[in-house]
Amino acid sequence: MTRQRYLLSAFCCLLFVAGLSAQTVQVVGADGHATTITAAQIANASHVAVDAHDHSGPAHFEGVPLSAVLVLAGVQLGDTLRGPRMAEALLVEAADGYRVVFALAEADPAFATREIILADKRDGKPLDAKEGPFRIVAPGDARPARWVRQVTALRVIAVK
Repeated sequence: MTRQRYLLSAFCCLLFVAGLSAQTVQVVGADGHATTITAAQIANASHVAVDAHDHSGPAHFEGVPLSAVLVLAGVQLGDTLRGPRMAEALLVEAADGYRVVFALAEADPAFATREIILADKRDGKPLDAKEGPFRIVAPGDARPARWVRQVTALRVIAVK
């Protein structure tokens, strides 16, 4: 194999791997246990719809409740979220380095009256490259500053 063909093959492999990683979300629990959630798992999970306004105007988002994503990764919610665990936060990270924090209880339907979602569709279509493949949509926030685009990781952090 010539050097050029070898380099081209290596470059194509890197693009393929980068494309795969862009289609996943890593969920890391407070104990450090990491789980990778794939686009296929998100697509097969039960979806909800949210009508909301973001920087672009009104939109119809579809996605998986954030609580369901966390539970799928083994993060315990509900009755186990009490005492010292009430100081746990959820750090949401984006591909461009943008990061926001939610109290973990904000994502738990046992506490919250709203449903934060990990959206994979907008107006009936998959999210475009600027927004997706996944985006946090937090209805009820007066400003969409915590609506993270291109979500790559969800990290549960124990605040001490």
